[in-house]
Amino acid sequence: MPALCRTCLTQFDAGTRCPACASPRVMAHPELFDLSIAHMDCDAFYASVEKRDNPDLADKPVIIGGGKRGVVSTACYIARIRGVRSAMPMFKALQLCPEAVVVKGRMSVYVEVSRQVRALMEDLTPAIEPLSLDEAFLDLTGTARLHGAPPAVMLARLVQRMEQEIGITGSIGLSHNKFLAKVASDLDKPRGFSVIGAAETEDFLRDQPVRLIWGVGQAFQASLEKVGIRTFADLRRWDRKELAARFGGSGDRLWNLAWGRDHRAVTRNSRAKSISNETTFHDDTASHHLLDGHIWRLSEKVADRAKAKDIAGRVVTLKLKRANHALLSKRISLREPTQLTDKIYRTARDLLDQVSDPGPFRLLGVGISDLVPAADADSVGDLLDPGAQQRAKAERASDAIRDRFGSDAIVKGRALR
Repeated sequence: MPALCRTCLTQFDAGTRCPACASPRVMAHPELFDLSIAHMDCDAFYASVEKRDNPDLADKPVIIGGGKRGVVSTACYIARIRGVRSAMPMFKALQLCPEAVVVKGRMSVYVEVSRQVRALMEDLTPAIEPLSLDEAFLDLTGTARLHGAPPAVMLARLVQRMEQEIGITGSIGLSHNKFLAKVASDLDKPRGFSVIGAAETEDFLRDQPVRLIWGVGQAFQASLEKVGIRTFADLRRWDRKELAARFGGSGDRLWNLAWGRDHRAVTRNSRAKSISNETTFHDDTASHHLLDGHIWRLSEKVADRAKAKDIAGRVVTLKLKRANHALLSKRISLREPTQLTDKIYRTARDLLDQVSDPGPFRLLGVGISDLVPAADADSVGDLLDPGAQQRAKAERASDAIRDRFGSDAIVKGRALR
């Protein structure tokens, strides 16, 4: 059986240890050197960068987030062992792991590290489809002759270089399509390398839960369970037309994925359709004073991500969820795209004033969509708001100070509400 040493990259017949360096980090699989679609996912990315930059955090549980009313952006694996998860309310995370070190995120630093990782990927293939700052699909079909080694070897070399040259780790999923490559990358983290071959696909998926499917969240999972669909085997018992009739376009997608079929290509120029951020409150609230402060903080996070990606949005959306989980959403198109916190905040605040429902609310979200390059944004100004240009200049100056001295160098008063 083909095998690869992930330490020295020696290729050999299967064994428990590498014959060249005796390392136990051996990957063996019948289709190891035949597969070329991969998913690379950095391990606890934000937390890993913080530990890299502050060695005192190396052996401590680290949570990236902020404030008792905030949510967890990510957590290192030490904190995850204690039950801490992304999007968990911060108060709950600290109940589970009271000794955790809480670090406020540094988006500009994460973006720069992401660019360094992307540069290493570019050495392997031009067919790269980023999903976020810390993960991407890669198609290495036809690159073996160029590199003198099969894709599996080059992917093992990629994560080696990430660790040695950038100081962060990543996990690889290798398969024959995007869906299975992403599933594989989650099977063995951190520093993992997992393979799902074509011959084993149907058997591997049969007893897996449908939540394994990317995009099947709690609400969709509940809808599937209502009709008796909990596993891939359950899905396979449904006729394709019945699934499509019941779940629309998602039904047809589910039928294909039930058998491990995914014909999507790795698309280099695939772009995000929106940027959003939301928070779930510790206690439900109807106070517009408190909601105002949250809208500012969420707008700031959305703007930071837009600036990091050098994009802007034409549409601003406000999302509210009542205590009974009923969802309210309002959106408005702007005269020109924006990536400015001030403009996103003021627009979202106006949308809140238009909400007739008094609440209380358990969740608040702010987002932008209809994304365009930043060069097309915030150039005309607002004739009805003569102070807008001055506030924009002040925000750009604040951004420069925060990039240099940290995110807490300048804090708006309303952010403290």
